[in-house]
Amino acid sequence: MILPSVSELSILLIALIIIMVVCIKTKKLSVTASLAAGLIGLLIFTGAGYTGILMLGAFFVMGVLATGYRKDKKAVKGVHQQQRNAGQVLANGGMAAILATIAIFDHTHANTYIIMLAASLAAATADTLSSELGMVYGRNFYNILTFKREPKGLDGVISMEGTLIGGAGALIIAVIYSFANGIDNTCLIITLAGVVGNLADSILGAALERKHFIGNDAVNFLNTFVAALVALMFM
Repeated sequence: MILPSVSELSILLIALIIIMVVCIKTKKLSVTASLAAGLIGLLIFTGAGYTGILMLGAFFVMGVLATGYRKDKKAVKGVHQQQRNAGQVLANGGMAAILATIAIFDHTHANTYIIMLAASLAAATADTLSSELGMVYGRNFYNILTFKREPKGLDGVISMEGTLIGGAGALIIAVIYSFANGIDNTCLIITLAGVVGNLADSILGAALERKHFIGNDAVNFLNTFVAALVALMFM
C-alpha cells in the first residue's frame, strides 16, 4: 500500500474543512461531531486511500439523505434527530478509523484491515438505512429476539423492508470497494458482514440497550466491530 503524498493530504484536508463547515452551518453535525468526522476522514484516507474515503463519503451521503427523508413522519414518533453529536460520529466511524490507523503501520496486512474497514462501514450504512427508511417503508415490525409484533422505533425492533434496505446499503459499500480492487468474493464478504453487523445491532438493542445496560452509541460501535470480525473470519 502506498501512503498518500503531502499534497494529496493537503487537498483532502481543505475538502474536509469545507465539508465540516457546511455540516455545522446546516446543523447536520455539531461542532465537536464535525471535528470528529474530519479526523476520521483524514485517518481513513491516510490508511485506505481514495477507496476508503469514497466508502466513507458514500456512507455519509446515504446517511444524511436517509435521515432527512420523510423527517416529518419520523418526527411525529419522536425518533428523528437531525443533528449528530461526536459520540454518534465516533460510534459509526470509529472502528473504520482504528482499522485505517493500524493499516498505516502494518503494511503487510493492510489489505486485510481495509476489507475489515469496508465491512465496518457497510454495517454502519446498513444500520442507518434500515433504521431511518425502515421507519418509513416498513409494514410489520417485530422484536428480533421474540419475533412478537412491537411498535416501530423501539430498540431491537426490525422490519423485513428495513432489513432489505439495509442490505442494499451494505452492498453499495461493497461495490465501491470492489470497483477499486476487483470484483470477487470479497464483495459478498463485505455485504454479508454488513448485514450480520446490522442484525447484531438489533440483537444488542433488544437484549441490552432496551434494558439500559448500554447506550445507543455503544451498540452502534459494536455493530461495526462485529462486522469487521465477520469479514476477518471469511477471509
